[in-house]
Amino acid sequence: MLKTLGAALGAALIVAGATVAQAATISGAGATFPAPVYAKWAETYKAQTGNALNYQAIGSGGGIKQITAGTVDFGASDKPMKPDDLAASGLVMFPTVIGGVVPVVNLPGIKSGQIKLTGPQIADIYRGVIKKWNDPLLAKTNAGVPLPNMPITVVHRSDGSGTSFLFTSYLTMKAPRWAAQVGGNDSVQWPTGIGGKGNDGVAAFVKQTPGSIGYVEYAYAKQNGMTYTLLQNKAGKFVSPTSENFAAAAAGAKWQSAPGFYLLLLDQAAPNAWPITGATFILVKAKQANAAKGAEVLKFFDWAYKNGDGAADQLDYVPMPASVKELIRRSWTKVTGPDNKPVYR
Repeated sequence: MLKTLGAALGAALIVAGATVAQAATISGAGATFPAPVYAKWAETYKAQTGNALNYQAIGSGGGIKQITAGTVDFGASDKPMKPDDLAASGLVMFPTVIGGVVPVVNLPGIKSGQIKLTGPQIADIYRGVIKKWNDPLLAKTNAGVPLPNMPITVVHRSDGSGTSFLFTSYLTMKAPRWAAQVGGNDSVQWPTGIGGKGNDGVAAFVKQTPGSIGYVEYAYAKQNGMTYTLLQNKAGKFVSPTSENFAAAAAGAKWQSAPGFYLLLLDQAAPNAWPITGATFILVKAKQANAAKGAEVLKFFDWAYKNGDGAADQLDYVPMPASVKELIRRSWTKVTGPDNKPVYR
């Protein structure tokens, strides 16, 4: 009986060892914008499959650099790469979820949704032209709101950031002087303010600095209990940052005719559209040196498309439509291994 038990235990250990050996870990780095949903997906994925995701939220610029250098299995960026740049870098890109960039403030006595801002007003705040919260331009938009006589402290990103790309590109669309003096990019020469690293760094600075204004992905504003502003959209309405309004901005997106999935969702015309809405993207090498590792990356995101919509909804991201997910899966045939065959089918 002892021999039988010993043999059974030995077999169990061999099976367990095989399971451990088969468990995979994939590495990614980049955008802080989607970090909350990627963390939730990774947690559930590991619980269900035993496979792990090690994701470093270092900013979109860092993600593009690391995947280009081949130091991670995938990069993540809220600034989409143009088709020519993808080809030059040997990369394939696809979107995962849609979210919104939200102005957040730290003002005594002011609650979320009380303050209304326009794109040109935010541009003038970030240019250092509007210096106080009770400036007549802000007071005109916010009749009846007790705007404090406080200096405005501007908080922006210090790292190369897709969130900054969306924010500054929106300001470029709305304010000619911003377009001429600063422009839209993942890293710009900020006219004024203090810099925080990542969405969490900006959120932390705003929370600890009375009179401040910053911009973060909405999940960070929600998770940190931050005070957000309303924002005037292209239709002239002052709207709230909600998943419904992010979805309204994304409703007219024509992904099927977007080369390499390059598409911006800023300042859309839908009546309830949130003006600073954007997709976040994954970047992988088109030619995988390790086909098995490349397949694991796509397997994870395939799982997320099938099982991750609920988590995305809870964190106020907008999942990709089913039809777009199918377009994305078909695009994965471009990701090939050393034998020139698709790594994941």
